[in-house]
Amino acid sequence: MARKFLDLSMAVHNDMIAFPRVVRPALVMYESWKEFAERIGASQYGVDSLTAHCMIVIGDHIGTHMDALRHMREDAHGPESIPLEYCFGDGVCLDFRHLPKGAGISVIDVKEALTRINYTLKPLDIVLIHTGAGKLQDSDKYLTDHVGMTGEATHWLLDQGVKMTGIDAVTYDPPIWAMFERKKFWEAHRVMNTREYYHLENLSNLDQLPAFGFTLSLFPIKWVNTTAAPVRAVAILEEK
Repeated sequence: MARKFLDLSMAVHNDMIAFPRVVRPALVMYESWKEFAERIGASQYGVDSLTAHCMIVIGDHIGTHMDALRHMREDAHGPESIPLEYCFGDGVCLDFRHLPKGAGISVIDVKEALTRINYTLKPLDIVLIHTGAGKLQDSDKYLTDHVGMTGEATHWLLDQGVKMTGIDAVTYDPPIWAMFERKKFWEAHRVMNTREYYHLENLSNLDQLPAFGFTLSLFPIKWVNTTAAPVRAVAILEEK
């Protein structure tokens, strides 16, 4: 049986859209192929092109990344302590593109999404939240034109045994303007203050996934004591 690998990761580059107060990355060529050969001393022996090197300055919430508990709790661990068994498993993709911009996804919305695909969650399923914002990642609308999870819906997923979720939006919660309009701030994130769970943000290509029947590989870089870490998110689909 053949396998298809689908990249669910956001491209990281110097001009990318970033969440407010998150600095864009700097990816800069530090030493060219020729410069390294010259400076290491190989060019004097006729080798004038060797290994180039880039310098990367990046925040822990740039691109596709996984939030650690330390994102919300000063006394919690960073990405180095996220259980690996939560990062690989059966995926479920729930479609919320029909909801109005700025909406908070409710428990009823989640239950209806599961009913539409005739699926019952099981412990350690990895639930992806499809908002449609992944199509807007090169536009300023990426910061405003999406929906997000409520605290209640997040708690409900955890009650089903879910430990890992992800979203194709710049934040797991509704956009900033909607949170201020309702005076409810990062309530899905704040679930981390009392319960163990992890989520990814800035996913891509969720429109290319089936509702279920695929495997997700979502391993974060082993950064120590940061609040998040980059992830190369990949869906693995079996093709008959």
